[in-house]
Amino acid sequence: MSSPARPMAEADVDHRKRPRRRGAVLEGAILEAVLGELGEVGYARLSVERVAERAGASKASLYRRWPSKVELVMDAVYHLLPDPASPPDTGSLRGDLLAVMRGVAEQLAGPAGQALGGVLSDALGDPDLARRVRSYARGSSQVGMREIARRAVARGEVDPAAVTERRLEAGHAMLRHHFITRGVPIPDEVIVEIADEVMIPLLQLPMG
Repeated sequence: MSSPARPMAEADVDHRKRPRRRGAVLEGAILEAVLGELGEVGYARLSVERVAERAGASKASLYRRWPSKVELVMDAVYHLLPDPASPPDTGSLRGDLLAVMRGVAEQLAGPAGQALGGVLSDALGDPDLARRVRSYARGSSQVGMREIARRAVARGEVDPAAVTERRLEAGHAMLRHHFITRGVPIPDEVIVEIADEVMIPLLQLPMG
């Protein structure tokens, strides 16, 4: 009597026989595969070959879109992040600030933060890589902060004259500094202090 067939493992699957995917569908599958690999093996051990296998794609299709591991990982990180143009609306400036910064802290404590830490470490001695990493920032955090400030102005919580680019970037800059110098997780009391001691006073303090 023959033994029952065992279920096929992921490694047994011939990805070439899967239905072909193109465009956004294929790209989404690849970026999700990157995030999966980051969660399992980390940034240092992540390979294009394993990502391609996991996504059921060819290495050539990855290299056509992402010429290096850095571009691939950074796109995956930004794929994971929520839409910066639609920050949570809690009904108050303080609530919005806490919600956004807690969301950032949560992302930094997961695969996205692990990937960013690895990329930043690689970029320290490579000016070209550092330039490419900076290009991914895209001012996304500022987009969300501008929307939070707009709501606060509409509610009468903030004087429009107090809203400047430098003030809006202070909170995220402090979160990044904590992440780089102290790692994760970022304690919630630190987030509350940034909101209460820095961001709210800055956005309510008239320009001198």
